[in-house]
Amino acid sequence: MALVIVAAVLVVGAMVAGAFWYAGWPSLRRDDTVTAATLFDLLKLVFSVVAGVGGVAALVVAYRRQRVAEHANELAEFAHRLAHAADLRAEAAEGRADVETDRNGIRLFNERFAKASEQLGSDKAAVRLAGVYAMAVLADDWRDGRQTCIDVLCAYLRMPYTPPSEAPGGAATQADDEASTATTEAARVAREEREVRHTVIRLIGRRLRLPEEDPTSWRGFDFDFTGAVLDGGELSGATFSGGVVSFGGATFSGGAVSFEGVTFSGGTVSFDRAMFNGGRVSFDGASFSGGVVSFGGATFSGGAVSFERGKFSGGRVSFGGDLFFGGGATFSGGVVSFGGATFSGGVVSFGGASFSGGVVSFERATFSGTRVYFEWAKFSGGRVSFDGDSIFGGGATFSGGVVSFEGATFSGGIASFEGAKFVGGEVSFDRAMFTGGEVSFDRAMFTGGEVSFDNARLDVPPKFDHWPDGNPPEGLRMPTA
Repeated sequence: MALVIVAAVLVVGAMVAGAFWYAGWPSLRRDDTVTAATLFDLLKLVFSVVAGVGGVAALVVAYRRQRVAEHANELAEFAHRLAHAADLRAEAAEGRADVETDRNGIRLFNERFAKASEQLGSDKAAVRLAGVYAMAVLADDWRDGRQTCIDVLCAYLRMPYTPPSEAPGGAATQADDEASTATTEAARVAREEREVRHTVIRLIGRRLRLPEEDPTSWRGFDFDFTGAVLDGGELSGATFSGGVVSFGGATFSGGAVSFEGVTFSGGTVSFDRAMFNGGRVSFDGASFSGGVVSFGGATFSGGAVSFERGKFSGGRVSFGGDLFFGGGATFSGGVVSFGGATFSGGVVSFGGASFSGGVVSFERATFSGTRVYFEWAKFSGGRVSFDGDSIFGGGATFSGGVVSFEGATFSGGIASFEGAKFVGGEVSFDRAMFTGGEVSFDRAMFTGGEVSFDNARLDVPPKFDHWPDGNPPEGLRMPTA
């Protein structure tokens, strides 16, 4: 500031000197007395010089303040860049740490997977059991690899397997005196292998019973049991809500396989070409509310398959096939029961199915809103029952929706609607062919809805109760002559 004031004074002095020089250095004469005007002019000159010097000082102060502010901003921006660079370095370090952690985690998962897989390949049942549990726990912990672990467990069930023979009482058949030690050992190995396989199914069912928000739930994943031999297993209460589940070509040959209380609410579940030829398979209380469940081409030739108290309220359940290429389910033996089932929504198809033996029962079933199709089905043997007891009732109730037997062929066996109640909805036998066997509507109640035999071929007419006036009940429409 002192330098600036000195410089300003020197500049002013130089300007005054320059002015005098330019004026030719005029002489200054001072009067004996100084007038007020002269003093006032002199004061103005002094004030002007002081004001000029002060203005210069103010400009310098303002300039310095601006420079200081700019420098402070530069320092702040530099500090921000340093902080940002430090953050980036920290994030990079954290990212490297995460990558290293993930790499270590994946390495650990891979090591556990290799160990569990090795155990599953052991020739000792106890080691294989340990491998099953290890693989299931690994699937719980390893979300990204869960599908792979599930695929390994399912592949284990798809491996060739011959169930052990059982004595009539259920105990393993004991080797007689002539049986070789090798035969006895083979039976023991088969029983141990059955225990391992049942454990796999039980662990899968346990995970499918967990709510979807549970981090260890296996809902929504794919399960491939194609071609597996199942002689028992516990899947009751499981929920299939997504993904693809295949039992295609599976063989249910004995023991008890439970799907009781299972919920099919999404995805695709296939039992196409499955063979039910022994034991008991239970879908009792199962709920079919969404997705597709297909039994196309399945064969029911023995044992018991039960859908009792099942709830068919949505989605599509198909036992049917194609009119020209076939592919419908075959019911040729054993017992298949839909007793007490409720058909209230969605579509259930038996179109093109073949009923040639055994018993298929719809006793106490209620058809209230579903579209149920038996179109082009073939009834050539066995018994298909919608009937009930003359005293206690129990016949199927048709109160809504559509049940269609259009184009179906009744050429043998028994199709019984005795004691059934037709109180609503539409039941159609249009273009059906009755050429043999027995179809009975004795004691059936026609109190509403419509039952139509339009264009049906009645070579062997269905049996009805005697109509007092010779005319069919209201709602029953027979073909015109």
